[in-house]
Amino acid sequence: MALVRQNFEELGLPAGPYSHAVRHGQTVYTSGFTAFGTPAQSASAGPQVREIFDQLQIIAAHCGRSLKDIAKVTVYVTDMADLTETRSTLADLYGKDVPASSLVFVAALFHADLRVEIEALIAV
Repeated sequence: MALVRQNFEELGLPAGPYSHAVRHGQTVYTSGFTAFGTPAQSASAGPQVREIFDQLQIIAAHCGRSLKDIAKVTVYVTDMADLTETRSTLADLYGKDVPASSLVFVAALFHADLRVEIEALIAV
């Protein structure tokens, strides 16, 4: 089964050697997304998470899917003090459709304003 590498104009061109998403069979693997370059970039963790999910929704929609089809996320946070706000925002976004999830504490992301990065697996 061939890999299909995809970039989406609405998300801007990747700034490095990566694809926004790679589809293999019935699964779409996304790169890590952040609020970089958006109004939420300097906001707290909750608005950053919402911005990231807006980006993931664009990818899901291109595949004929929605956020309800996210099977797994990996959430990277730079400050454990943001955990409550991050989890609350995620719970609001998921509703009853809670995916499998990993949470990773990291020392930093590529820009000092960024508090959260999320990558996802979407079932198609």
